[in-house]
Amino acid sequence: MWQKNINDFQHVVAIGGGHGLGRVLSSLSFLGERLTGIVTTTDDGGSTGRLRQGQECIAWGDLRNCLNQLVTEPSIGSMLFEYRFAGRGELAGHNLGNLMLLALDNLSVRPLDAIRLISNMLKIESKLLPMSEFPTDLSARTACGNQILGEVSIDQLDTPPLSLALSPKVAATREAVRAIDEAEMIVLGPGSFLTSIMPPLLLAEIAQAISQSRAKLVFITNLVAEKGPAGQMDLLTQWRWLEQHIGTGRVDAIIGPEGHYPAELDGLLMTALLGEEGLPHRHDRARLKAALDRAIHWRKRH
Repeated sequence: MWQKNINDFQHVVAIGGGHGLGRVLSSLSFLGERLTGIVTTTDDGGSTGRLRQGQECIAWGDLRNCLNQLVTEPSIGSMLFEYRFAGRGELAGHNLGNLMLLALDNLSVRPLDAIRLISNMLKIESKLLPMSEFPTDLSARTACGNQILGEVSIDQLDTPPLSLALSPKVAATREAVRAIDEAEMIVLGPGSFLTSIMPPLLLAEIAQAISQSRAKLVFITNLVAEKGPAGQMDLLTQWRWLEQHIGTGRVDAIIGPEGHYPAELDGLLMTALLGEEGLPHRHDRARLKAALDRAIHWRKRH
């Protein structure tokens, strides 16, 4: 009997940030223009953070990382895009790709135009969209009632926050909402749960679009525990956070490494060997794609 796999879908959306989303996009890059990545834009550390302080722009670092992982034809352009300045001057630590995106953003009407121009230069077919085209920061409320502003500060908390929000509130990129509306599969993660996966879900338009979507929704967990407060959140807690924002029962399947899990996740959790040989903390592209194929036919029992 014929079994549908992910290559049969016309629209697949992956949501998150950093290296985790880049890994998913890389494993599904064969979909070409049928694949859309919606990227977190709240980072305030490193080269990105320095640019944000001086330019009041969105965070470009995760977008740059995802673009780089979608490159299938290495070139001088792709090498320049990933070049990081050394030394001790003003450029030290800056990534040239971040500067290129910022420059094109300043020359364009919208940040999305800058991403399209770079995608064309790097011959990338898949679509990358910022979660919002307006600068905003991640904020957290702690058990003590304190408000913590910025991803870097949140990652330094001793315990997980009670809740997250965006400051200021901003609108989602309209193309991102449209992509979710058209999706047949939506993938969340892997990546830093609090600072990569959660920020797009704090945008009301994106959360509502996911809640109302009939697409298969799959959450991919990390292969090893995170550092920082998110590392203290077990999978059951993360699942409850997701459903609090996108709707109870909305997650169709969770893909995680082999191991022991709470009984509450029985029937929802798919386990598989997912790590790369020799790099067990990083998802193997082929194994990840195979797990997503399997998730299409997963029938949760909750």
